[in-house]
Amino acid sequence: MPEALIIGFGKSGVAAARLLKQEGWEVELCDSSTSPTLLEQQQQLASEHITVKLGNTPEFTNSDISKLIVVSPGVPWDIPILAKARELGIETIGEMELAWRFMQDIPWVGITGTNGKTTTTALTAAIFQTAGLNAPACGNIGYAACEVAIQNRADWIIGELSSYQIESSVTLSPRIGIWTTFTPDHLARHKTLENYYNIKAKLLHNSQIQIFNGDDAYLSKLGLNHWPNAYWTSVKGEKFLIGEKGFYIENGWVMEKISATPQPIVEVSALRMVGEHNQQNLLMSVAAARLAGIDITAISQAVREFPGVPHRLEHICNWQGIDFINDSKATNYDAAEVGLASVQSPAILIAGGEAKAGDDTAWLAQIQAKAAAVLLIGNAAPAFSKRLQEVGYSNYHIVETMEKALPMSAELAKKYQASVVLLSPACASFDQYPNFEMRGEDFRQLCQKYLVP
Repeated sequence: MPEALIIGFGKSGVAAARLLKQEGWEVELCDSSTSPTLLEQQQQLASEHITVKLGNTPEFTNSDISKLIVVSPGVPWDIPILAKARELGIETIGEMELAWRFMQDIPWVGITGTNGKTTTTALTAAIFQTAGLNAPACGNIGYAACEVAIQNRADWIIGELSSYQIESSVTLSPRIGIWTTFTPDHLARHKTLENYYNIKAKLLHNSQIQIFNGDDAYLSKLGLNHWPNAYWTSVKGEKFLIGEKGFYIENGWVMEKISATPQPIVEVSALRMVGEHNQQNLLMSVAAARLAGIDITAISQAVREFPGVPHRLEHICNWQGIDFINDSKATNYDAAEVGLASVQSPAILIAGGEAKAGDDTAWLAQIQAKAAAVLLIGNAAPAFSKRLQEVGYSNYHIVETMEKALPMSAELAKKYQASVVLLSPACASFDQYPNFEMRGEDFRQLCQKYLVP
């Protein structure tokens, strides 16, 4: 058995294998699946003297033990093989923890939350980079953290951390921790809301400086009782700020309140992204930058130049006065509700995919308020149509695929004089696409095929 076993052949697993190989470890990488793409990557890694076993789940015996197991984020933390490994005393960590061990002398901003973390991570990285810092975005966005560790040249690490990555991290301790939002998600994996909360909270407890979205219903209830030393944010003004220190919006400006006298940092209108939730993201990014010592000029420039995040309320095109917007990253009800709330009504909504557990009440209410018609794709279409019927919404069409949805959405937008066609699925993508990015790209390409002259 090799000294290090990497489980999961995604971007993170490959980066972990390369980092350990660079550090002189004997490495084996395994994955239970197989495909032509994986076979091609297997050959590439073989040329780097990294063994890859596809269609393989390793088994352990007492005489056959690795010194270290590194788990990719997509691999559940409690599967039998990992439970067995821990029972045998094999050190088992996630790829993010491995990267931390090689980069803990570099300050990190660790960003987590149910929704909002990708935009906050991308904007935070953009601000740090505008200030002249080598501050790559990594983790759930951008590079795998171990890719950054291989280069080992960063001034700051800006890490987007999912609950999966935090769960498998033991000692990861950011300089600055940000918690964007908290609503039920990933409960199929984490079982209870309490488990899910505790995993997220671990990252913030381990952070030297803590920043919270004070407008989040769940987090704001916990407030200073649970997080007495945190910096809180609010888009609603100074009087809504939790505690004595934080960042808020007043009279169209992001305001910093760290000392007795609040000071303006940047105009909210400088950010091109729509929606109150993006103002919350702006506050948290500015807070991280200021608490890291970045000057106001760099922050203002970065915010003005920030283009937004692909697949999150991304403007694709305007056709005959109708905006086509890609919100493929909205993979749960809460994110999709925010997406719909952020656009003008009436809107034509494209939704569906692989449904997740969660409370769809607010999302359905938003559909009733703003959607002139709903086009349903993917496995969730029958269930979603039933839910729409139950709340008395009848103007939906089961179209099954994006290929059918796009031209029909354009027709319906003209019919109902809708200003927006919004892809905001409220679902995972795995029934029809490898990931939400590919789903968004399909939407983009179909817009170009049917709408762009």
